Amino acid sequence: MSETPASPRAGKRRPLVVGNWKMNGSSASNEALLAALKAASFGDAEVSVCVPAVYLHDVADALHGGAVHWGAQDCSSHDSGAYTGEISAAMLAEFGCCHVIVGHSERRALHGESDRLVAEKAAAALKHGLVPIVCVGETLAEREAGQTEAVVGRQLGAAIELLDKRIDGVVIAYEPVWAIGTGKTASPAEAQAVHAFLRKTLAVAGAASASLRILYGGSVKADNAAQLFAEPDIDGGLIGGASLKAADFIAICRAAG
Repeated sequence: MSETPASPRAGKRRPLVVGNWKMNGSSASNEALLAALKAASFGDAEVSVCVPAVYLHDVADALHGGAVHWGAQDCSSHDSGAYTGEISAAMLAEFGCCHVIVGHSERRALHGESDRLVAEKAAAALKHGLVPIVCVGETLAEREAGQTEAVVGRQLGAAIELLDKRIDGVVIAYEPVWAIGTGKTASPAEAQAVHAFLRKTLAVAGAASASLRILYGGSVKADNAAQLFAEPDIDGGLIGGASLKAADFIAICRAAG
């Protein structure tokens, strides 16, 4: 996969905004949303949508030849085998996927995914030419207990340990669990503090921390995106509900670009 060009906005990092549709969509609504995205311009921002696997064929057809990338919301840590219901990174690559989300807080909470498994999924994605978006984030109880850095440091550390130098090929997404789908958002200063900690952790581990992109996810909206993206260590966003509304998502992307 080619290197991402440098951004005049961020100096060394091109902004990235990724829409996470979660378990939403229909053939009719997808068609209208994708048409609007393909027709839009986003300045310097790189834009991608991570969609339910059943829609990947249609999304690839709709977005082919345009500026918007597409990807999946999860992948298996295995290449193939007796893993009913799983989808491998190799399969996703056949659909032209660029990105795949791994370790989203909903996967960790609802499916019991461990830090190690998330790292293994990231490794599988990299093996097949995909860019894994590795999610980290703390719960409200963990934040109130002053454990934010310990939690996100542990989650990121598992990926660093397994991937070693390959960590340079991932995107990190900080998504405070208490801000996902709740309407609550970390303030720009709160988000920046965690992003700065993550970048420092990467630097200490010998990663290319100055060029590795770290996204913020958690109730990002058109009216707060610009303030969040203006922070020096926030390189864009992982967008949930707002990515299902063309006007809102386009506005967020433009705020990054």
